[in-house]
Amino acid sequence: MPDLVLASWILLGSFALLLVLKVPITFTLAMSSIVTAIYLKIPLMAILQQMVQGVNSFSLLAIPFFIIAGEIMGEGGISRRLIEFSNVIVGRVRGGLAQVNVLASMFFGGISGSAGADVSSIGTILIPMMKKQGYKSDFSVAITVTSACQGIIIPPSHNMIIYSLAAGGVSVGRLFLGGFIPGVSLGIALMIVCYILAVKQNHPRGGSYTWKAALRVTKEAVLGLITAVIIMGGVISGVFTATESAAVACVYAFFVTFFVYREIPLSRMNKILYSSLKTLAMVMSLIAAAKAFGWLLAYLRIPALATSALLSVSDNPVILLLLINLLLLGLGCIMDMAPLILITTPILFPVVVKTLGMDPVQFGIMMMLNLGIGLCTPPVGSALFVGCAVGKIPIEEATRAMIPFYVTMIVVLLLITFVPQIVMFIPNLVMPQ
Repeated sequence: MPDLVLASWILLGSFALLLVLKVPITFTLAMSSIVTAIYLKIPLMAILQQMVQGVNSFSLLAIPFFIIAGEIMGEGGISRRLIEFSNVIVGRVRGGLAQVNVLASMFFGGISGSAGADVSSIGTILIPMMKKQGYKSDFSVAITVTSACQGIIIPPSHNMIIYSLAAGGVSVGRLFLGGFIPGVSLGIALMIVCYILAVKQNHPRGGSYTWKAALRVTKEAVLGLITAVIIMGGVISGVFTATESAAVACVYAFFVTFFVYREIPLSRMNKILYSSLKTLAMVMSLIAAAKAFGWLLAYLRIPALATSALLSVSDNPVILLLLINLLLLGLGCIMDMAPLILITTPILFPVVVKTLGMDPVQFGIMMMLNLGIGLCTPPVGSALFVGCAVGKIPIEEATRAMIPFYVTMIVVLLLITFVPQIVMFIPNLVMPQ
């Protein structure tokens, strides 16, 4: 009879080895699952069935619609309009363009739900503008990359749908609502730090708008922001499911981009669909492979062993939550967000939710911010890579400039972890269980 302890080492050891060898994460998950199944004499058809089951979910249909809507709005000029709208609101204060960067990311995050899309869309416009106005390159990249983390927790976010699936069906609507206050709090905290640095480093003020110009900019920006209102309003009111609201938002984004803004020709839709398909293929294949890996984790009782190991360290909830945050922050530095959600949720969920009594929604938002910080940290922070490529500076230089923003994000993370009402107030008010 196969040794389950040895099988656990084979599963986790092969996974770690393939990661070190820089094998793509989807193939890493699939290959380590197959090797372990062969040792356990589990039919490979069972692994294949688990992979099919992983993507055979109606709720996952929301992901392609979110991706397409974000691509359409990003290509169609929404990022430029959001920057102008943000400039109307906060551009005149000291360090106004940095404040605009944070606010525009907050608005754009409510549409795309992707930190990478935020950096590539907002950053390509704002980083050159900031450098031209006298901001240092490292500061410009640092605030662009860190503010993009808001897109992970400000709804809608397809990563929340992935977490809902991994956690066994947590309400997507409550997750969306739970991200509001933390996302806005993170934005405000970053804006405060920006202002302090602006005064210290004598950053310039932005220009002012006439009332007529301000109304014109607001009118154009509101059309794009309605995309997020459609998604949230539909889910909260119960008129749409998350999938249906994403589909309606996709149609609306298409109409606004090609028939109202009309900045790009309809032929650009081919490029948008191609880009969306590449992203979707990566996400869905990752979910399929992670489902097989997660099934083997459960079969080998690794989540239960991890729970026992954590509880053996301490039974103090504060210490356990700090350890879990450190674990997620560390993992976020070496792996991308979606696979970590799929791998760590089944392991940590029993500890945090069932043992410590944290609400699944609060744990989800805590995890989102933890792993979102990972997108800004070397060695594999995808948002950091994009920001440095746009700003044309070394990663080391950007990382040093991000230290004040890292501290700010950690403070917000601790508030989310230990003050439940920051996350739970709006979900309990609008969608009580």
